[in-house]
Amino acid sequence: MGYALLKRLFDLCIAFLLLVVLSPVVLIVALVIWAKMGVPVMFRQVRPGLNGQPFSVLKFRTMLDATDSFGEPLPDAARLTTLGKWLRRLSLDELPQLLNVLIGDMSLVGPRPLLVEYLLLYSPEQARRHDRRPGITGWAQVNGRNAIDWETRLAMDVWYVDHASFSLDMRILLMTVIKVLSRHGVNAPGEVTVSKFSGAGGSPRRNDNERSGNE
Repeated sequence: MGYALLKRLFDLCIAFLLLVVLSPVVLIVALVIWAKMGVPVMFRQVRPGLNGQPFSVLKFRTMLDATDSFGEPLPDAARLTTLGKWLRRLSLDELPQLLNVLIGDMSLVGPRPLLVEYLLLYSPEQARRHDRRPGITGWAQVNGRNAIDWETRLAMDVWYVDHASFSLDMRILLMTVIKVLSRHGVNAPGEVTVSKFSGAGGSPRRNDNERSGNE
């Protein structure tokens, strides 16, 4: 209970402080997206949070809403803009999630909120990743991010659930700053984002669009 209270107070203080300090950056990014890609400026998607309960995660848009002659979204490579690549490399597309932290849907540190469709694909062990509030950054993100395979990534999420502490959270936040500056692991090898999870031990599926895709 002491850790949970301290973590929540820390989340509130830091998220509020970052929103105030970074408000000029948020405004500039929003204006540039509006000028380059139009509206909406932000991308909203339902993701499972603590105990698998759904919430709307917020991100800045990085892709165009381009479709083929059948009305289906074009592949990521065709829709991801130069601006979007830049935003992802610097993790600026994640800034709106500070609002999710203030609301209480997310924490600064925790397993990343993935797709709702994955809930039925997790093994019982992998599903334990939802025993903690999802985070903007996490243990998997500072140990490879999208460049590691799904089995390893989900195992790291569960490891964090079992070993979460305030000191570990501080370590992850420090490592996150280093990773963002180095810009490692933004996308999986051969992908513009990351392949979709197809179940424990399954083969990855190609991520088709931002509305149903991963981070």
